[in-house]
Amino acid sequence: MELMALAKEKTQEQELEGKDALKVDLYFWLQALVMVLVALILIFTFVGRIIGVVGSSMYPTLHDGDLLLLQSIGYTPRQGDVVVLTKEFDASEGPIVKRVIATGGQHVVIDYDAGTVTVDGEVLDEPYINPEEVMRQPGGETLTDVVVPEGSIFVMGDNRNHSSDSRDVTLGTVDERYVLGRALWVILPFQDFGPIAHGTEA
Repeated sequence: MELMALAKEKTQEQELEGKDALKVDLYFWLQALVMVLVALILIFTFVGRIIGVVGSSMYPTLHDGDLLLLQSIGYTPRQGDVVVLTKEFDASEGPIVKRVIATGGQHVVIDYDAGTVTVDGEVLDEPYINPEEVMRQPGGETLTDVVVPEGSIFVMGDNRNHSSDSRDVTLGTVDERYVLGRALWVILPFQDFGPIAHGTEA
């Protein structure tokens, strides 16, 4: 009888140990999951953001509905970068995605007859624009010759004939404080997943 009782007690102890081990494992998994979630929240809050593309002004680089990952903290706009702006103007009330054509102190000249954009006297090499379309002058009052103020940027869409950008006098040059961040990756849809091409060459 004593042996049976001892065996029963041992079995109960083993069961309790098994349950405790499971609880410990679950605790550590839950702790790891919480840490990952907190890290992701901090990254997206303080380092980067996610934002959607509306419209076709950045075609063929970006498409309507693309979801972008932005670099926000510690970013200074550079020529050629694709950025998201929050400055409202006549053609837009929400965030817009454009390419930085020039930064503070640079001189931009747009020649619609030649179909060129010149920065500091050098014609930009722009492999990202739609080569099948000749750039046309948009309607209304536009900027074609401007020196960008310090702390500001001049932006244009890659789809030049379907973009409201710094050529529009109601937007013009944009103070860098309106820049939400640099678009780094397309994360959705999956078929477009990948890094975004940056850079211009004068």
